Amino acid sequence: MIVYPAVDIRGGKAVQLVEGDYNRETVFDADPVDAARRWADAGAKWIHIVDLDGARDGVRANQEAIARIRKAVHVKLELGGGLRTMDDLDAMYALGIDRMVIGSAAVTNPKLVSKAVVRFGGLIGVGLDARDGKLASHGWIDQTEVDALEAARRFAADGVEHVIFTDIRRDGNMQGPNLAALKEMVDAVPANVIASGGISTLQDLEAVRDLGAAGAIIGSALYKGAIALPDALAIAAGKDPS
Repeated sequence: MIVYPAVDIRGGKAVQLVEGDYNRETVFDADPVDAARRWADAGAKWIHIVDLDGARDGVRANQEAIARIRKAVHVKLELGGGLRTMDDLDAMYALGIDRMVIGSAAVTNPKLVSKAVVRFGGLIGVGLDARDGKLASHGWIDQTEVDALEAARRFAADGVEHVIFTDIRRDGNMQGPNLAALKEMVDAVPANVIASGGISTLQDLEAVRDLGAAGAIIGSALYKGAIALPDALAIAAGKDPS
C-alpha cells in the first residue's frame, strides 16, 4: 500500500479543512513547498496535492505554488482540484504531474473521464467524495444523489485505474476512517482504491491496509503529529514501525 501525505492548498498556503468546510480551516504551512519538502525528506514516494480553491471555483488558482512544489521535490505528485477540462489536464501533464485526479467534473461531465483515459491512461484518477454514500462536488459544497459505488463501477469500466475515495464526514475529524464504506468500495470496484478521510492512528492505517486499499491519504494526523510518516510507511509495507 502507498501512503500519500496530503498537501491541501488554499490561498497559496498549506491548510486542512474539517469535513471540507472552508470556514473550518487550519493553516499548517504558509508555504506549501515547506510541507512537500518535509514529507519528501521523511521518505514519501508520493504526495497528494489538492487545490482547494480550484476544487470549489473550477479555476487553477494555486498553479504557481504547485509548480514550485514540482521543482522542489523529486517524488511523484498526485493532483486534484479544478481539473475540469482537457486543457487543464494538458497543462498539469506539461507541468510534470504524475497523476491527475478528476473530481467535480467526474460528477458533472463524466464523458471527460472517458476522454482523459484515452489520452492519458493510468495517469488519470477519479476522486469520489461521498457524504452518506452520495457524491458531492465543487469543493464538497454541492451535494448530489449520485451513488458513489455505482459511479466507481462505471469509471472502472471506462478504464480508470485509480479511485480516490473520501468519506467527507470523516475528513479532518481525527475520528477514524469509514471502514465499512471503504470495504464496500474495495470489494466492488476493479480498480486501485485509495482511501482518504479520518485516518488518525497507525491502527487506522493497518485496518485500511488489511481491507485491501491500494493507498491511503493522510493529512491532519501527520500535521498534528499523531502519526509519524516513517511509521506510516512501515505499516504500509507490512512492517513494524521502528
